[in-house]
Amino acid sequence: MDNTPLTEAVFYILLAVRTPNHGYGIIQEVSEMTKGRVVLGPGTLYGAIQSLLIKKWICLYSEDKESRKKKEYVITPLGKDVFLDEVRRLNELLINAKKLSEEGI
Repeated sequence: MDNTPLTEAVFYILLAVRTPNHGYGIIQEVSEMTKGRVVLGPGTLYGAIQSLLIKKWICLYSEDKESRKKKEYVITPLGKDVFLDEVRRLNELLINAKKLSEEGI
């Protein structure tokens, strides 16, 4: 498994597909979760989706061939493992930062 820290965009995309979600829904949910701080453009989103599909961190959940080929994606078990590893890494950073700030750094 890749131990590289996740980009913020990938972190939020994985969070947004914990239940089946389509591209526009992912963009909206990420914007809501971050109160508009993170705005995913279509290029960023679909580039990341392609990468996540190749890594098998997400999979195609459904495809509506009638309405502009809307596709829904969902996180895979491997994607959940990667996401949880990142949450543990971020928690460790936060714990260590709090220790240092209590020491007056």
